[in-house]
Amino acid sequence: MNGIAGGFYKISEWIMKLAYINFLWIVFTLLGAIIFGFFPAYTAMLTIVRKWIIGEVDIPVFKTFFTVYKKEFFKSNCIGLFLLLIAYILYVDLSIVMEANSIINLITFPLVIIIIGFFLASCYTFPIIVHYETKIGQALKNSFIIMVLSPFSTTMMIIGAIAIYFLMTAIPGLLPFFGASTLAFIVMWSALLAFSKIEKRQESYTLTKAEQVEAQ
Repeated sequence: MNGIAGGFYKISEWIMKLAYINFLWIVFTLLGAIIFGFFPAYTAMLTIVRKWIIGEVDIPVFKTFFTVYKKEFFKSNCIGLFLLLIAYILYVDLSIVMEANSIINLITFPLVIIIIGFFLASCYTFPIIVHYETKIGQALKNSFIIMVLSPFSTTMMIIGAIAIYFLMTAIPGLLPFFGASTLAFIVMWSALLAFSKIEKRQESYTLTKAEQVEAQ
Protein backbone atom coordinates (compact mmCIF):
# COMPACT_ATOMS: atom_id res chain seq x y z
CA MET A 1 0.00 0.00 0.00
CA ASN A 2 2.86 2.35 0.81
CA GLY A 3 4.19 1.95 -2.70
CA ILE A 4 0.79 2.66 -4.23
CA ALA A 5 0.19 5.59 -1.90
CA GLY A 6 3.64 6.97 -2.63
CA GLY A 7 3.11 6.68 -6.36
CA PHE A 8 -0.27 8.37 -6.12
CA TYR A 9 1.27 11.18 -4.07
CA LYS A 10 4.03 11.75 -6.64
CA ILE A 11 1.52 11.82 -9.49
CA SER A 12 -0.67 14.28 -7.57
CA GLU A 13 2.37 16.43 -6.83
CA TRP A 14 3.35 16.55 -10.51
CA ILE A 15 -0.23 17.43 -11.47
CA MET A 16 -0.20 20.37 -9.06
CA LYS A 17 3.22 21.51 -10.23
CA LEU A 18 2.26 21.43 -13.90
CA ALA A 19 -1.00 23.25 -13.21
CA TYR A 20 0.85 25.92 -11.24
CA ILE A 21 3.48 26.70 -13.88
CA ASN A 22 0.77 26.64 -16.55
CA PHE A 23 -1.03 29.30 -14.52
CA LEU A 24 2.17 31.35 -14.24
CA TRP A 25 2.75 31.02 -17.98
CA ILE A 26 -0.73 32.35 -18.73
CA VAL A 27 -0.40 35.27 -16.28
CA PHE A 28 3.06 36.36 -17.47
CA THR A 29 2.09 35.95 -21.11
CA LEU A 30 -0.81 38.32 -20.52
CA LEU A 31 1.49 40.73 -18.64
CA GLY A 32 3.60 40.98 -21.77
CA ALA A 33 0.55 41.82 -23.91
CA ILE A 34 0.62 38.21 -25.18
CA ILE A 35 2.97 38.79 -28.13
CA PHE A 36 5.83 40.06 -25.96
CA GLY A 37 5.04 37.88 -22.96
CA PHE A 38 4.66 34.51 -24.66
CA PHE A 39 8.31 33.70 -25.30
CA PRO A 40 9.79 34.96 -22.00
CA ALA A 41 7.08 33.05 -20.12
CA TYR A 42 7.79 29.94 -22.19
CA THR A 43 11.51 30.25 -21.45
CA ALA A 44 10.81 30.62 -17.74
CA MET A 45 8.50 27.59 -17.80
CA LEU A 46 11.12 25.47 -19.56
CA THR A 47 13.67 26.55 -16.95
CA ILE A 48 11.44 25.33 -14.13
CA VAL A 49 10.65 22.06 -15.91
CA ARG A 50 14.33 21.44 -16.62
CA LYS A 51 15.22 21.86 -12.97
CA TRP A 52 12.48 19.43 -11.94
CA ILE A 53 13.60 16.83 -14.47
CA ILE A 54 17.24 16.94 -13.35
CA GLY A 55 16.20 16.60 -9.72
CA GLU A 56 16.10 20.19 -8.42
CA VAL A 57 12.60 19.80 -7.00
CA ASP A 58 12.83 22.25 -4.08
CA ILE A 59 13.38 25.45 -6.03
CA PRO A 60 11.24 28.53 -5.31
CA VAL A 61 9.01 28.28 -8.36
CA PHE A 62 7.54 31.79 -8.51
CA LYS A 63 10.83 33.53 -7.72
CA THR A 64 12.72 31.46 -10.29
CA PHE A 65 10.01 31.97 -12.91
CA PHE A 66 9.92 35.73 -12.39
CA THR A 67 13.73 36.05 -12.39
CA VAL A 68 14.11 34.13 -15.66
CA TYR A 69 11.20 36.05 -17.21
CA LYS A 70 12.92 39.37 -16.55
CA LYS A 71 16.41 38.20 -17.42
CA GLU A 72 15.49 36.54 -20.72
CA PHE A 73 12.75 38.97 -21.78
CA PHE A 74 14.69 40.68 -24.56
CA LYS A 75 16.66 37.64 -25.72
CA SER A 76 13.71 35.26 -25.87
CA ASN A 77 11.57 37.80 -27.70
CA CYS A 78 14.31 38.38 -30.28
CA ILE A 79 14.55 34.66 -30.97
CA GLY A 80 10.82 34.04 -30.85
CA LEU A 81 9.91 36.92 -33.16
CA PHE A 82 12.70 35.94 -35.56
CA LEU A 83 11.34 32.38 -35.72
CA LEU A 84 7.84 33.73 -36.30
CA LEU A 85 9.14 35.87 -39.15
CA ILE A 86 10.82 32.89 -40.81
CA ALA A 87 7.66 30.81 -40.28
CA TYR A 88 5.58 33.53 -41.93
CA ILE A 89 7.93 33.74 -44.91
CA LEU A 90 7.78 29.96 -45.35
CA TYR A 91 4.00 30.06 -45.09
CA VAL A 92 3.80 32.74 -47.80
CA ASP A 93 6.17 30.74 -50.00
CA LEU A 94 4.06 27.62 -49.57
CA SER A 95 0.87 29.54 -50.37
CA ILE A 96 2.41 30.89 -53.57
CA VAL A 97 3.64 27.44 -54.60
CA MET A 98 0.26 25.86 -53.86
CA GLU A 99 -1.39 28.35 -56.20
CA ALA A 100 1.07 27.60 -59.01
CA ASN A 101 -0.49 24.31 -60.05
CA SER A 102 1.81 23.87 -63.03
CA ILE A 103 4.95 23.46 -60.91
CA ILE A 104 3.41 22.21 -57.67
CA ASN A 105 4.92 18.73 -57.95
CA LEU A 106 8.42 20.12 -58.48
CA ILE A 107 8.56 22.58 -55.60
CA THR A 108 5.94 21.71 -52.99
CA PHE A 109 7.57 18.57 -51.60
CA PRO A 110 11.05 20.10 -51.00
CA LEU A 111 9.43 23.19 -49.48
CA VAL A 112 7.30 21.07 -47.15
CA ILE A 113 10.44 19.20 -46.05
CA ILE A 114 12.14 22.54 -45.32
CA ILE A 115 9.13 23.72 -43.31
CA ILE A 116 9.01 20.50 -41.27
CA GLY A 117 12.77 20.70 -40.63
CA PHE A 118 12.46 24.32 -39.56
CA PHE A 119 9.61 23.54 -37.19
CA LEU A 120 11.41 20.58 -35.58
CA ALA A 121 14.66 22.54 -35.22
CA SER A 122 12.73 25.41 -33.63
CA CYS A 123 11.48 23.03 -30.93
CA TYR A 124 15.09 22.71 -29.71
CA THR A 125 15.93 26.42 -29.77
CA PHE A 126 14.50 27.45 -26.40
CA PRO A 127 15.63 24.28 -24.56
CA ILE A 128 19.16 25.04 -25.84
CA ILE A 129 18.95 28.58 -24.45
CA VAL A 130 17.73 27.27 -21.11
CA HIS A 131 20.23 24.42 -20.83
CA TYR A 132 23.38 25.97 -22.28
CA GLU A 133 22.68 29.72 -21.99
CA THR A 134 24.14 30.30 -25.44
CA LYS A 135 23.97 33.34 -27.67
CA ILE A 136 21.12 33.74 -30.15
CA GLY A 137 23.08 32.82 -33.28
CA GLN A 138 24.64 29.79 -31.64
CA ALA A 139 21.29 28.58 -30.35
CA LEU A 140 19.72 28.80 -33.80
CA LYS A 141 22.60 26.92 -35.43
CA ASN A 142 22.79 24.24 -32.76
CA SER A 143 19.05 23.64 -32.83
CA PHE A 144 19.26 22.41 -36.41
CA ILE A 145 22.36 20.29 -35.73
CA ILE A 146 20.81 18.66 -32.67
CA MET A 147 17.56 17.98 -34.54
CA VAL A 148 19.48 16.14 -37.26
CA LEU A 149 21.70 14.20 -34.82
CA SER A 150 18.82 13.18 -32.53
CA PRO A 151 16.11 11.41 -34.55
CA PHE A 152 14.92 9.37 -31.55
CA SER A 153 14.47 12.40 -29.29
CA THR A 154 12.81 14.33 -32.11
CA THR A 155 10.41 11.43 -32.70
CA MET A 156 9.59 11.29 -28.98
CA MET A 157 8.90 15.02 -29.08
CA ILE A 158 6.52 14.62 -32.01
CA ILE A 159 4.70 11.64 -30.49
CA GLY A 160 4.36 13.42 -27.15
CA ALA A 161 3.01 16.59 -28.78
CA ILE A 162 0.48 14.59 -30.80
CA ALA A 163 -0.63 12.69 -27.69
CA ILE A 164 -1.11 15.96 -25.78
CA TYR A 165 -3.08 17.40 -28.70
CA PHE A 166 -5.50 14.47 -28.76
CA LEU A 167 -5.81 14.53 -24.96
CA MET A 168 -6.62 18.24 -24.90
CA THR A 169 -9.03 17.79 -27.81
CA ALA A 170 -10.79 14.95 -26.04
CA ILE A 171 -10.93 16.83 -22.71
CA PRO A 172 -10.88 20.58 -23.53
CA GLY A 173 -11.27 21.47 -19.86
CA LEU A 174 -7.65 20.41 -19.28
CA LEU A 175 -6.28 22.96 -21.74
CA PRO A 176 -6.14 26.04 -19.43
CA PHE A 177 -4.60 23.96 -16.64
CA PHE A 178 -2.10 21.71 -18.44
CA GLY A 179 -1.96 22.67 -22.14
CA ALA A 180 1.32 24.58 -22.15
CA SER A 181 3.04 22.93 -19.17
CA THR A 182 2.63 19.34 -20.39
CA LEU A 183 3.94 20.32 -23.83
CA ALA A 184 6.88 22.12 -22.20
CA PHE A 185 7.62 18.98 -20.17
CA ILE A 186 7.64 16.78 -23.29
CA VAL A 187 9.82 19.23 -25.22
CA MET A 188 12.32 19.69 -22.38
CA TRP A 189 12.50 15.98 -21.53
CA SER A 190 13.11 15.05 -25.16
CA ALA A 191 15.68 17.83 -25.58
CA LEU A 192 17.58 16.80 -22.44
CA LEU A 193 17.68 13.25 -23.77
CA ALA A 194 19.21 14.55 -27.00
CA PHE A 195 21.68 16.79 -25.14
CA SER A 196 22.80 13.91 -22.93
CA LYS A 197 23.49 11.58 -25.86
CA ILE A 198 25.39 14.24 -27.81
CA GLU A 199 27.47 15.16 -24.75
CA LYS A 200 28.35 11.48 -24.24
CA ARG A 201 29.44 11.23 -27.87
CA GLN A 202 31.63 14.29 -27.46
CA GLU A 203 33.18 12.89 -24.28
CA SER A 204 33.85 9.57 -25.99
CA TYR A 205 35.40 11.37 -28.97
CA THR A 206 37.58 13.50 -26.68
CA LEU A 207 38.79 10.44 -24.77
CA THR A 208 39.56 8.63 -28.02
CA LYS A 209 41.58 11.58 -29.31
CA ALA A 210 43.44 11.82 -26.01
CA GLU A 211 44.29 8.12 -26.15
CA GLN A 212 45.56 8.51 -29.72
CA VAL A 213 47.79 11.42 -28.67
CA GLU A 214 49.19 9.42 -25.77
CA ALA A 215 49.84 6.45 -28.04
CA GLN A 216 51.90 8.65 -30.37
